[in-house]
Amino acid sequence: MTVHFVGAGPGAPDLITVRGRDLIAASPVCLYAGSLVPPEMLAWCPPDARLVNTAKMTLDDIVAEMVAAHAGGRDVARLHSGDPSVFSAMAEQMRRLDAAGVPYDVVPGVPAFAAAAASLHRELTVPEVAQSVILTRTSARATPMPPGEDLATLGRSRATIVLHLAVQRIGAVVAELVPNYGADCPAAVVAFASRPDEVILRGTLADIADQVERAGIVRTAVIVVGRVLTAENFTNSHLYSAARCRS
Repeated sequence: MTVHFVGAGPGAPDLITVRGRDLIAASPVCLYAGSLVPPEMLAWCPPDARLVNTAKMTLDDIVAEMVAAHAGGRDVARLHSGDPSVFSAMAEQMRRLDAAGVPYDVVPGVPAFAAAAASLHRELTVPEVAQSVILTRTSARATPMPPGEDLATLGRSRATIVLHLAVQRIGAVVAELVPNYGADCPAAVVAFASRPDEVILRGTLADIADQVERAGIVRTAVIVVGRVLTAENFTNSHLYSAARCRS
């Protein structure tokens, strides 16, 4: 018996790997966050599968379900929105499973920031504009950020920065980023990326907070800040250059 941590993608049911879909279909137990995982994915579960919505469960409760399934010889599909390697709280579950002697594996998924970039029709790494992407969040209503990972410090690089779980603090985010990026720096917010109710806001650090407030966006959104959002007159990548040696 194995616990399969499956990246369920950003929201659109068809943005899941074939491996993830097949494991859902083969697992007699499915644990999922009802507020984040599209309900259409549950239709892939076996007809008699045990479906457990973890949205209001504690870590102890979730791990107990996995351990019980293991004791009963049943595989578990543990669905996490986006990609489970980023802001999924998977690490603490794996630590508990290691202690309990329960085997597991991980299936990657399409992360929310990638879905947001796709909706914006933007590459987050543009030659001579930005070649680094910072994925981060803020500490409000969550565990504190480690020393040195505050936005004022991270922003010194002026790399493309993507914030998860921060749209409720958009005003504070802007205030922390403006000193490094400038008020005229392009910014965007994508809520419910890839879903039918997707919302895309584009602007600058000077006006993005007002746009978010007017749109009433309070959750399930990513904030993207960086010059790549409006880059046009940039150097072509060396990857396809005629001057590149291909021998």
